[in-house]
Amino acid sequence: MFEKLERLKQRYEQLTQLLSQPEVISDIEKYRMLSKEHHEISEVVQLYNKYLETKKILDETRSFYKATTDPELKELAEEEINSLQNELRDIEEQLKEALIPKDPNDSKNAIVEIRAGTGGEEAALFAADLFRMYSRYAEKKGWKVEVVDFNETGLGGFKEIIFLVSGNNAYGALKYESGVHRVQRVPITESSGRIHTSAASVVVLPEVEDVEIEINPDDLKIEFYRAGGHGGQNVNKVETAVRITHIPTGIVVQCQDERSQFKNREKAMKILKSRLYDKMMAEKEAQITAHRRSLVKTGDRSEKIRTYNFPQNRVTDHRINLTLYNLQEILDGEIDPIIEALKLAERKEKLEQI
Repeated sequence: MFEKLERLKQRYEQLTQLLSQPEVISDIEKYRMLSKEHHEISEVVQLYNKYLETKKILDETRSFYKATTDPELKELAEEEINSLQNELRDIEEQLKEALIPKDPNDSKNAIVEIRAGTGGEEAALFAADLFRMYSRYAEKKGWKVEVVDFNETGLGGFKEIIFLVSGNNAYGALKYESGVHRVQRVPITESSGRIHTSAASVVVLPEVEDVEIEINPDDLKIEFYRAGGHGGQNVNKVETAVRITHIPTGIVVQCQDERSQFKNREKAMKILKSRLYDKMMAEKEAQITAHRRSLVKTGDRSEKIRTYNFPQNRVTDHRINLTLYNLQEILDGEIDPIIEALKLAERKEKLEQI
């Protein structure tokens, strides 16, 4: 740990010098990038400096304790040593916390994609329940929810729904929701009262800024069509819905929520950039870590992460073996206890690796 802290301290001093150089100040993009790095490590370096200063005082006090023969001074020095040792332990714990790698995407908006899985109409209804749950959660957080695209069923379920959640640290909270969610209940379509198991998949992506990924316009196939409403009706008499295909990867994105062709195109491009960014980062991570995933990271999206059991009023998150018996409250958006528990488990795992 201390080798890493020394490297960070050296880097901080180097950045401080660089940020005062005229050629760096004149290069806005470079100055912004270096300033960001300088700010990110400043807290850790200041804490480390405090640790070094406290350790220095502790060493001096120990030397004084050994050198003095005065019983009263020796007693005072011993008390000071105990106090400084406790302070040093506290700072060391703070340093471990500060060294936990931060996800640079945590502060971003989130793009959430929910798709009905096994279970037919019941899975589509469950997908609608999940959308409502996240909408309520966002509302409690003061975040904004914008639907980008959806494919609705006759009973009000969703085969697929994609929406943007805008707000401070939206991705940092919702990223733990990626995976397969399973529901166990008696469907409204079941006349015999038999419990069915259905599933829906959730994918959460960070909204990507323009500077993070560039798309060649020649790589895009853009089509416009009429937006469809409930029951397949045309809600627009003009072609406002947009479908964008990224030819090199085959990724297809469409948006029909807005009545403006321009706004639909803008939203579709946001989704496309985020999917391309996610694909790029997944490939990069696969090369570096050979698909090593922890239990509390978003991980493999085909993995079952949570079960909602209606007969038992139970919700179980399988990644951390957390079970709660307030299913309806959770479906009403009270998912903070689950998310905070996942954050805590992830932090604990990362602390053990430092």
